[in-house]
Amino acid sequence: MLTVTTGRGHTVKRPSKPAIGTLLGNLGRADDRLTLHRQDEDHTDHHYLRVRLCPNNTYELEHRDGPDSAPHRTRTLSQEKVRQALLDWAADKPGWREDFMWNEWTPDA
Repeated sequence: MLTVTTGRGHTVKRPSKPAIGTLLGNLGRADDRLTLHRQDEDHTDHHYLRVRLCPNNTYELEHRDGPDSAPHRTRTLSQEKVRQALLDWAADKPGWREDFMWNEWTPDA
């Protein structure tokens, strides 16, 4: 099941394309981030695409593809590229990440 969660804890199950676009447009106003989760029976936090609007008006995207996968991050200025990535990821379309240069991200120890 697909869900989206905002930085304020609001959750939408099975979000529509317009809902995803509205939530993205509200970043920086109502919420600091939004996370699309793909949940299955075994794992709830290992398949996600997260977006944050940074203070310098860039978008930071982070994704993880499973429990054995490290998170990867990228940044962009384009809200349209972010919106398309969110919609393609939600639809499980191959190639959704090809418009970005991703770097493996390891939290500071």
